[in-house]
Amino acid sequence: MLQIRKSLTARETLISDMGRSASRPIVRVAAMAVISNPFAGRYVDDLTELFEAGRALGEQFMTDLVHMLSQDPVSYGKGAIVGLNGEFKVAACGASLDIPLTHKDNAWSFDHFDTMTLSIADAPKSDEIVVVMAVADGGRLHPRCGQAPR
Repeated sequence: MLQIRKSLTARETLISDMGRSASRPIVRVAAMAVISNPFAGRYVDDLTELFEAGRALGEQFMTDLVHMLSQDPVSYGKGAIVGLNGEFKVAACGASLDIPLTHKDNAWSFDHFDTMTLSIADAPKSDEIVVVMAVADGGRLHPRCGQAPR
């Protein structure tokens, strides 16, 4: 069962980078939820409960995050930090990160990736997981890496 101790949302607007102005501001938003780790301190064979928790978090936060953007989302990210009594695999295998990036009638296509630096005070405690969901209405302000070879 999903138990949220606290949550935090953040909105960031990028106007320039490296002294160069953006052609338009890019908005990035994120939600962080500090949840109880039901498996802290013990091994379990089935992590399904964390998939369900991730789905519930996505349903609870994702639509609000998208509404905080100035334009439709084109970029997303997700991550987790597991407390000391948790198993690394809880985050590494993606069980706690099965966050749907669609909600009800909305379906978004994502093709950009970028970074956003976040923190939340006093979390995670040893028996908690911090789950992070982020979306943005643009990619990097000044991409310079070219395209990956195919």
